[in-house]
Amino acid sequence: MSSPYAVFGNPISQSKSPLIHATFADELGIDAPYEAILAPEGGFNAALHAFIVGGGRGCNITAPFKIDAFNGATQVMTRAKTAGAANVLSLQAGQIIADNVDGVGLVADITQNLGLALLGARILVIGAGGAARGVLLPLLEARPAQITLANRTLIRAQAVAACMASYGAVQPQSFETLQGGYDVIINATSGALHGAGLDIGPQVFEKTGLAYDMTYGKGLTPFLQLAKQGGARHLADGVGMLVEQAAESCLIWHGKRPSTAALIARLTVPFH
Repeated sequence: MSSPYAVFGNPISQSKSPLIHATFADELGIDAPYEAILAPEGGFNAALHAFIVGGGRGCNITAPFKIDAFNGATQVMTRAKTAGAANVLSLQAGQIIADNVDGVGLVADITQNLGLALLGARILVIGAGGAARGVLLPLLEARPAQITLANRTLIRAQAVAACMASYGAVQPQSFETLQGGYDVIINATSGALHGAGLDIGPQVFEKTGLAYDMTYGKGLTPFLQLAKQGGARHLADGVGMLVEQAAESCLIWHGKRPSTAALIARLTVPFH
């Protein structure tokens, strides 16, 4: 029998999830072995089926299988519906229940670990892909004064904003028209993964309290460098979001939420 919990991805060797969930299991005193599974591209459904047959109870999903996990679910939670993708599955009584906990992890990191209130805040989210869609609902539920969604292609930001309209107002905007004055600016693009910058100026970060890059472990990314140049008062990457979304997965599977602060400190890479 394989481990009852796992993370699926391709590649997967870089994943911190086995370490995180092993730490959580030790803290909570539960028996919950967790492994990383490299699924072949185009072969996620077969790999998931084998995992279920082997006694799998729950799994996290990372790139490039989040849409496959969403499409193959028998029940989809609202957070996954608004994201259009799933990154956690619960496997019980023949059902595959899909959820997306990225946004919950992001909000928990900002409000609990970084100590910044989102109630009444002016938030800018950069990017209109899956990462942005995955965090918009929890951000809206935090009741900010405004959420602006900026993208190189305005029509894509408009489409995402329209999908979110029944949950709250998201203002689509192009990069060219961005000005400063945001309390929180979140980079939801994948640019930091390959060192790419953004077509925005440092003036966008004027008076910004927090510049947050959802990627993690990349040091001072081009986004964070630009934020520093523009005067953002605090810089953060997504390591806290990573740990907090794992804690939410743990709560879904085991009904218990582990502590996160010590593990976040352990995994944090200082900016240089």
